[in-house]
Amino acid sequence: MLLTIDIGNTNITLGVFKEDEIIHFWRLSTDITRTEDEYGIFIKNLLRDKQIENEIKASVISSVVVQLTEKIESAVKKYIGIDSLIISHKIKTNVTIKSDNPSQVGADRIANACAASKLYNSPLIVVDFGTATSFDIVNQDNEFMGGIITAGMKIQAEALSSKTSKLPKLNIEIPKSVIGKNTIDAMLSGIVWGHATMIDGLITECEKELGQKAVIIATGGYSSVICNYLKRKFDYINPYLTLIGEKIIYELNR
Repeated sequence: MLLTIDIGNTNITLGVFKEDEIIHFWRLSTDITRTEDEYGIFIKNLLRDKQIENEIKASVISSVVVQLTEKIESAVKKYIGIDSLIISHKIKTNVTIKSDNPSQVGADRIANACAASKLYNSPLIVVDFGTATSFDIVNQDNEFMGGIITAGMKIQAEALSSKTSKLPKLNIEIPKSVIGKNTIDAMLSGIVWGHATMIDGLITECEKELGQKAVIIATGGYSSVICNYLKRKFDYINPYLTLIGEKIIYELNR
């Protein structure tokens, strides 16, 4: 079995693959203050609870949190007894990275591009709803061209409440209408409808630069919230896309 770990700014997601099927999935809060031992014990207990502690033969990690990459790699080695492949632009992938500075491309974005390229037709656009909302673009020649990074919905909500004196904190929910009849609904409308309108517009502009229609794939926690507000619907929603990409990259580098 393969353990896949995606370390994001807000959450750490873990998946276990048995051959080509993801059989277990967990989401943890990212906390840079946790020690190597805390992470190791936590991961070991998750696997033990599923009675697969001794079935894990390898691990692969994508990370955008530098402070945690080595810590979790060491935790997996110490408590699970296996080495981890760390995803970067330097290792073998099934796409050609054509951005100006490949070293700056996040490991999660590389994994997204690899998974989408394997599963779907090119050209394609992956929209990943994480702490940031990112667009990963793969052209018809299977080249990762780069993309777009913008503030995610959670960041927008936190910024509104922290940078203003009267606007409250809120959880991201489905807005009742475009025109908010109260402060909460007005904020939700701005965040959700505004985000959807932005995504529609950016997809249109990306397709202009590609010179053709693209396959649109969504992943990340808020993809199911946004999908109902788009004029251009997602072709696919795949919540495991990043972890699938990690598995593909692991297999290419065995």
